[in-house]
Amino acid sequence: MDVFVSDPKRTTAKTKGCPMEGHSVEDMTNKNGFVYPTAGLLGKFINRLVACQLLLRFRRALFSRLPFLTLASDVKNVVYCTWVVAVSDVIHLVPPGVVLKQRNGSTLFTVLTYAHDHFGPKIAGPLRRIFPSPLQSNWRFYVEALPGDVPTEKTVLFVKNIFDNPLYAIGTRLFSDALPSHLAERFEHAALNEQFSTMIFAGAGSAPDFQCVAETTSERSLPQALAPFFDSWLSAVTFLCLQHGAISQVEHCARLAYAEIDLPVDIDAVEPLTSLDQPERGKFLRQIGATGRPFCFRVPSVPFSVLSERLL
Repeated sequence: MDVFVSDPKRTTAKTKGCPMEGHSVEDMTNKNGFVYPTAGLLGKFINRLVACQLLLRFRRALFSRLPFLTLASDVKNVVYCTWVVAVSDVIHLVPPGVVLKQRNGSTLFTVLTYAHDHFGPKIAGPLRRIFPSPLQSNWRFYVEALPGDVPTEKTVLFVKNIFDNPLYAIGTRLFSDALPSHLAERFEHAALNEQFSTMIFAGAGSAPDFQCVAETTSERSLPQALAPFFDSWLSAVTFLCLQHGAISQVEHCARLAYAEIDLPVDIDAVEPLTSLDQPERGKFLRQIGATGRPFCFRVPSVPFSVLSERLL
């Protein structure tokens, strides 16, 4: 598989509290900032809270000296929607030095949406059932290599993460660098009569918009657009599912955050889906060229764990 690497030759800059060589001031521009979907005093307070750099630096300094608290959930109805997009349309989303998997000037982009089942600390054991079960959507590219020869086997690049629950959206902004999340004003992800419907509406917030309806099919055929990347439906599903690390660019900080995850998908249980129509796309997806009907499939259920997180 060919690769693409964003241009690492940029003007050097340093950000207080989080220095890293080889990144420009433009690279550090906040392009994934959090905006609460409801206006008013509460929204203004939360926006200021999650953007407080003093608080974030204190949290990084404290948590770097503490063991990571493993998180767990039993997720269900994981619906994958994948497009082939032009590298030239997504280059601005790729941190310097990060290499994406690509073929002939194109790369893969996936939106996967699912329902958690009591997402909380694994150490809680049976008491984890008291934690909520939010909806979540991860938007990602697939990584070939990272700066500094950091191992990158089965790693994705997160560019958007959306929750329906403010506790998790705000909590991940405050306590995680690897999952800079957004809060949707309205978020639905439902299964009915072998159809799976997803709707994400940002409202006045920073979450991207998305809507898609897909249904179960017996056909396990690989779309022509994905043929340069894979030789079969099975090889495509295996690659897209079995990713066990995630990176994201840390806002206002010239660093990458890396999270190790455990997602032991049973490939034999994966169900093919067909998109019933071209999904309604918001501005973000239109800008990166995620158009047309995506390659879709569903993972009925899988145990999910976040094992570690660190700054690279």
